[in-house]
Amino acid sequence: MSGGPSTSTTTGTTNGTTNDPAPVRPSRTFYDEVGGHETFVRLVDAFYEGVADDPVMRPMYPEQDLGPARWRLTAFLEQYWGGPTTYSEQRGHPRLRMRHAPFKVNPEARDRWLAHMRAAVDTLDLPPIQEATLWDYLERAAHSLLNTFED
Repeated sequence: MSGGPSTSTTTGTTNGTTNDPAPVRPSRTFYDEVGGHETFVRLVDAFYEGVADDPVMRPMYPEQDLGPARWRLTAFLEQYWGGPTTYSEQRGHPRLRMRHAPFKVNPEARDRWLAHMRAAVDTLDLPPIQEATLWDYLERAAHSLLNTFED
């Protein structure tokens, strides 16, 4: 799921030779449209406010301080939506399913994650098309990480 919806490639020539395709960052990405870094920080902060006291979700974050988890989610979402590539530069490919495999992501956990994320998205007051675009991705991501039906 890395690369997000805004990645494209171009091929150029120099002295008659073809260069390798290279990613091109569009002039205006979804990341830019929704307000950039500040918006994603607000989203993630609001999300973790809910997670901090959730008896199902909180145990999935073994670190006492949720700061590192906040950083990871913020950096991932920023990169996915066309912002800085800091996540991949520091952690490699996102590999979401692999990174979540050690945790029991059952329907209850997925639904709680979505409830906290829905509340967080609602705090952003995005225009309807941007809100729908973001929410569609978050729902698909949550469903894709389901890895058990056991309680």
